[in-house]
Formats: sequence, structure tokens, C-alpha cells
Amino acid sequence: MDFNSSGGGNELHNNQFYQSEESKPLLGEMSAPLEGNNNKLCAGPCKRTLQHCSSGMRYKLLQEGDIQVCVVKHPRTFLSKILTSKFLRRWEPHHLTLTDSSLASATPTGYMEAALSYSTIEDLQLLSWDNAPKYCVQLSFPGGTVLLQAANSYLRDQWFNSLQWKKKIYKYRKVLNNPSRWEVVLKEIRLLVDMALTSPLQDESIHQAPLQIISTLLAENTNLSTQDHENIIVAIAPLLENNHPPPDLCEFFCKHCRERPRSMVVIEVFTPVVQRILKHNMDFGKCPRLRLFTQEYILALNELNAGMEVVKKFIHSMHGPTGQCPHPRVLPNLVAVCLAAIYSCYEDFINSRDNSPSLKEIRNGCQQQNERKPPLPLRLLPPLSAPPTLPLAPPPSIVNSSEILVELERNNNTANARRKGPGGGDSEPNLIDCLLVSPALSALSIQLPAQADRVLGCFALILKMLSDYDDWRPALASLLQPIPFPKEALAHAKFTKELKYVIQRFAEDPRQEVHSCLLSVRSGKDGWFQLYSPGGVACDDDGELFASMVHILMGSCYKTKKFLLSLAENKLGPCMLLALRGNQTMVEILCLMLEYNIIENKDTQLQIISTLESTPVGLHMYEQLCDRQRELKELQRKGGPTRLTLPSKSTDADLARLLSSGSFGNLENLSLAFTNVTSACAEQLIKLPSLKQLNLWSTQFGDAGLRLLSEHLACLQVLNLCETPVTDAGLLSLSSMKSLCSLNMNSTKLTADTYEDLKAKLPNLTEVDVRYTEAW
Repeated sequence: MDFNSSGGGNELHNNQFYQSEESKPLLGEMSAPLEGNNNKLCAGPCKRTLQHCSSGMRYKLLQEGDIQVCVVKHPRTFLSKILTSKFLRRWEPHHLTLTDSSLASATPTGYMEAALSYSTIEDLQLLSWDNAPKYCVQLSFPGGTVLLQAANSYLRDQWFNSLQWKKKIYKYRKVLNNPSRWEVVLKEIRLLVDMALTSPLQDESIHQAPLQIISTLLAENTNLSTQDHENIIVAIAPLLENNHPPPDLCEFFCKHCRERPRSMVVIEVFTPVVQRILKHNMDFGKCPRLRLFTQEYILALNELNAGMEVVKKFIHSMHGPTGQCPHPRVLPNLVAVCLAAIYSCYEDFINSRDNSPSLKEIRNGCQQQNERKPPLPLRLLPPLSAPPTLPLAPPPSIVNSSEILVELERNNNTANARRKGPGGGDSEPNLIDCLLVSPALSALSIQLPAQADRVLGCFALILKMLSDYDDWRPALASLLQPIPFPKEALAHAKFTKELKYVIQRFAEDPRQEVHSCLLSVRSGKDGWFQLYSPGGVACDDDGELFASMVHILMGSCYKTKKFLLSLAENKLGPCMLLALRGNQTMVEILCLMLEYNIIENKDTQLQIISTLESTPVGLHMYEQLCDRQRELKELQRKGGPTRLTLPSKSTDADLARLLSSGSFGNLENLSLAFTNVTSACAEQLIKLPSLKQLNLWSTQFGDAGLRLLSEHLACLQVLNLCETPVTDAGLLSLSSMKSLCSLNMNSTKLTADTYEDLKAKLPNLTEVDVRYTEAW
């Protein structure tokens, strides 16, 4: 090969056409080939190829690879030209790595003893030989040229485009790290985006690298104007159509959504970005800022004039116009965003929960709770007929503000537990397994900040929208089956009201995979079925939704002895209460419990019979059952029950209806704890001549009722008035009940003088509880 004609041209190239890296345009064409024979690197067979790559070809971005390397120094004398011509015939194999700043060899010897910085590369061109099948890339640098020889034209073009990309990105990173005027910076950003969009390289980093550069630029320049923000967002919008924004850029987008929710950028630029995020597999645990950006975008839509109508249109656009959503990841991603947003509303309450009693502590804490109290001169009497695991509630004044409604559920063993009463006999078995709520806690309400309240309302409504799509409902029911909400949210009236619609949709769905999700995920863990039962933390409709859930479950494949047994163990109280109010489904359930011998306790059986006889529909079904089972007639003929427990949330009318339906002359122990009875029920209680134990814990039974009881129930031995509104005026009337041996006045308006008077007038009073009163 003859390189005699190359000398002068290369010196001219070196001396006249070398420019500093920073002074050259970033996205201009690479240096054009010098005109004239004297400006060519070689003459004759060596030709410079002007086209960069074959039309339509795509290449993977190279990070490293094996290639032949030859370095040609600029010849300065005739002898050096001859030596250079011979020297060109010597090629060295190298494994080159394309770092962020230079081209380096794994074996730094020979030609590649030192790494070649991208900033020193003046020109980058393709070369081809006429007389031999060699494919080369030419890299011009001050003082010489580096030739890279590939095995074929495709590999050569891949090296060329990869080197060109690395060189340009290095330039942009260096220039945009030191911005001068923002109008110039914006122009360079547009050129950078164009370069990424037109590159023949097909690699994720081709679009991510420009986004990372712009993200760093925005993070380091926080004093930009709003207009600059919007201009930059619009400039990078084409890159975001097929790429997720990096974390720092997500932070920038979130800030823009919060500060300018009505900006057209939110609709025109952010909408396709969020749609892409929701349609793809997304691990929000690894990409929490993408989830936060989606959340802020939805909140920005909610700030528009149409508000939730715009959000509804967005949800519909994610589902699509057909009956089946073509994107399986949209629903779980939307649910993940909603759950995270809802949790964020209660973050302060959840963080402060460490200083309040835990659920486990409350469930197991009766003894522990009593150990915290100072010893009293008289032995304390726990409230009768109450679950032994439920501690006596402290007064509202000492309850931590972060405490809320706490669900107290007995396990299966507790259902048949018996404990000794003060008179030496066994108290009645626990018949109610519903969610009992301490009055001190139920009086609390969570007040969210205005912004958190808006967030909660927005994402609760989104859950409602999701439940309206038939194809999404099975997956949504499955995702919500573990109840993935903080207990603070379940105690929030606004949230539970919106959530009730979702649960209602599940209950109404005829598909088993949907309505079966109303039950708990596993035994011992509450599900929607438990939370919306009467007395449940989310129940606000006297059990209407609960009855609907039971009806759909009983109407499908749950009409089994196992399901009835679970109801008897956990939800017998709510079932009896609704049957007492004439609910046909609950009446049928109680009849089936009797028919299948689910209930073993005789007193409980008699109470169920009395409940059935209290309504026309119940009486009719019970008579039909008696025709099939003679044993029930024999049971009823022996007399009424000795123990009776009314379900939680029962009213005066429920008690009157029950007591008027059968014989209760043998009734000795009656528990109305946690019901809604008032002093008006005393008219019914005085008709029970054998009554010895009465539990009115946490009811609205007042002074008027006490005065009536004291006149008629002279045989009463045990009375629980814990957390009732009674005062000295009513308590003084108890002095006539000489048979009283146990009296609980915990958390009442008892004064010290009245307490001393009662002790003097009631000689048999041996057990008393006056905690949280003036007499304590």
C-alpha cells in the first residue's frame, strides 16, 4: 500500500482543523472529509465511506469486544512515510471496552498501551479497502489515526455506531453538567433527544442515558422557572413514550404535578407515561418513585374542573372499550398505587401506634392490664358475661390519640369457655362472637389533614370504579381479600362508606371466585365477612351487607355443615340479631343449625328457638322443622333457658320481641352487654322473676331503669353497670336490693359519698368495682 500522498494532508489536518471538544457543535455532523488529494489519509485503493450505516439496520450497543487494532502516526519525513506504510501491515488483536469516557484495552500494551479518551477523538469515519475484504473504522486524534478492523461490515458498523454514541453522550454529559444560558441548554436537550431517537442502535440505554443526563441537570438546578420546567418536559416527551423515567426525573415530575396540576403538560405529556407504567410489569417495591409519580398524576387529574370525571375517563382508557381489558398488569398496578396512597394518609397514626396497645396485647391482656392497676381494698369483679380476653377499658381521657376501634375476636376455644361466677356457679358460655368495641375507643374519630382527606377520597373512589368492571372484579376481590388496609382506615367512616360499595359488588357477583373472597384468607384471620357483621369495625348498616353476604354464600356452594359450624362459632350473635328482626336468610340458618345439631348447649338452643318464634317467618319455619324433629318439641316442653345473651347491637325492641316469644320463667342470667338497650327495656326485665345476674356493660341503661329494677327484682345478686350513664340518683335506689353481692360501677358517675352509703346499706356486697370513678 502506498501512503506517500498522505503526509502533508495529515499535517494540515492536525494543524488547521483540530478543534477543542467543547467548541464543536454537539449534534452537528461529524467532521466532513477534507477536500483535495493532499487532505486524504491515503491515496489509491483506500476510500472513505460517507454513509454511516446501511438503511434500516439496527445494532446492539457494544460495551466490549475483540477487534484488530492498528495505529498510524502522522509521518513527518520521507523515511517515516516509508516506515509507516510498512507498519500499517501490522495489526494487533485487542479486547476493547467502551467505557463512559474512553476506549480502553483489556491488555494495555502495544498500540493500546494508554486508553483513548473520547475527548481526543477528532473524527470518526468508516473505511473500506478495494483490493481486500477488510472493514475498518477510522478514529482520528491529534498526531495520528487509530484503525479498527472488524470481521464483516455489520460488525464494523456496530463498532462505528457504538463509538459514535459513546463519544456524543460523553460530550453532552460534560457540557450539560456546566450549563450557561438556559435557552442554549434547552436547544442542546432537544438535539440530545433527536440524537437518541434517530440512533440506529437498539438498546435500553440509548434512551435511558439522555434521561439520566437531563435528570442530573434538573436535580442540580432547582431554581428553574415553571416555564423552563415545562419546556424541558415537552422536549424530553418523545423519549418517555417508550421508556420509564429514572427516579430523579420522577421526583421532578411529582413536584410539577403538585405545583401545577392544571398544566397542560400533565395531560399531554404525563398521560402516555403513566399509561405505559401501568401497562407493564412493574415492581413498585424496587421503583417506588414510579408509583409515587402515578399517584401524583392521578391527584393532579382530580384537581381539574371535572375532578373525578377526568379520573374516571382515565381509568376507562386503561381498561379499554371492550369487555375484557387487554393489559393484565393494569389492575394490580392500579391497586398497588391505591393501597400505597391510602397508607400514606395514615402514616402519622401508624408511626405513633408503637406507643398504643397492640391487638395482641389487648386480646391477651386482661391479666396484664389488671397487673398495671394499683391494688384495691376490695377484690375487683370483672364485668359479667363479657369475653375473658377483653380488658376493662380505661377512661377516654387517658387513651392515646392514635388509638382507634380495635377488633376483639375470640378464638374457637373461647366459644365454649366457662368461668366461675362470684356466687360459685358457672357463668353462661360465650354465645356472641362478633367484633366488640371498647366504648372508650369507639368514641374516638380520626381527623385527617385536608390534603390527606382528599387523597383518601380520591383513591377510595378509584377502588369503586375498578369494582364496576366485570372482568376486573375477580382479580380485585382476590387482591383485597387479605384486607390490605391499615386498621386506622377501617375505622374511618368516610373510607368505609366508599369501601362498602366495593364489598357490596363482591357480594352481588354470582361467580364463586368473587364472592368467596368475602371470607378470610385463612382460619383465624378476619375477612370482609367478619368486618361487616353487626358489631364489626366496618359495619354501619345494622347488618344489611352482612345479611347479603350470607345470602349469596348460602345460595351457592356454602350450604354445608362446615360453614354453619363456622357461623355458630364466630357469628352466632349477629345471625340471631338479624333473625330476630325477620331476616329470612338468618332464620333459615338458625333452623339449619338446629336441624344439623350444630348447637350443643341446651340454653343456646332454647334461645335460638325463642328467636325463631319471635317473628312470623321464623315461627313458620320452626314449626316445619319441629314436624321433622320431635326432639325439639321435647326440649321446649322442659322449660325456658336459664342463661340468655343478646347479640351485640340489639335494641329495646329486639329484647321485647324475644322475651315475648317464649317462656323465660327459669331465666337466671341475662347479658345485654354491648347492646343498644336503654332504660326502656326495664319494663321487660321486671317480668323475669328468677333473674339473679344482669350484665348491662356498655349500654345506655340509665337512672330511670335502675329505679324500676330496684322495685321489682329483689332477688338480683349480680349487677354490672360498667360504662353506663347512671348517676348517684339512680345508684342510690340500689340500696333496697339487699341480695346484691356483686356490683360493678366502673367508669360511671359514682361519687365517694354514694359509694359509702351503698356499702353501709348493702351488707352482702362483697365484690365491687369502682375504678375510674370519684370513689376510686
